[in-house]
Amino acid sequence: MSARLRYSAAGALAAFAFAAQAAPPALAPSFDLPGARLADLRGKVVYVDFWASWCGPCRKSFPWMNTLQQRHGPAGLQVVAINVDEKREDAAAFLAKVPASFTIAYDPAGVTPKAYGIKGMPSSALVGRDGQLLWMHSGFNEADKDKLEERIRAALQP
Repeated sequence: MSARLRYSAAGALAAFAFAAQAAPPALAPSFDLPGARLADLRGKVVYVDFWASWCGPCRKSFPWMNTLQQRHGPAGLQVVAINVDEKREDAAAFLAKVPASFTIAYDPAGVTPKAYGIKGMPSSALVGRDGQLLWMHSGFNEADKDKLEERIRAALQP
C-alpha cells in the first residue's frame, strides 16, 4: 500500500463481518501477484488475509493462520496472506520473527486490497471453491477465532 493511503489503527480494530446472504453472490476480485494467483486456487476454499509489517494484530493472527492451514489444508483450505508493505524488506523482517506456513503474496501497490474494499489491517476474505466471495472480516482478536473457523469449516463442507 502506498504511503499516501495508510490503514488506520481504528479500522484495524473495528471488527465487522457480513455473510454472502446479505448480498447477491459475487465472484471474488481476482489477483495475480508475486507469490499467488487466485485463479490457480479454484477448487479450494481460500482464506485471503491482508497484512502489513507495522500491523500489531497481524502478529497475533499469523500463528492462528498457521494452525488453520495445518488443520484444514488437507480438507481443501489454502491460506493466502497478501502483504501491502511498500518495501519487501519490511515484510521479510516481520516473517523472520513471525514465520508463515502458508502462502505469502506481495502487493506493494495496494491494488488487491483496494479491489476488495479493505479499510484496515488485518482484514480477510473467504473465497469459495467456485470463486464466490463468501464473506469478509476486518480486524483480528482472540474472540473472533472460533467464529471465523466455524465459517471456514462450513465453506469446506461438500
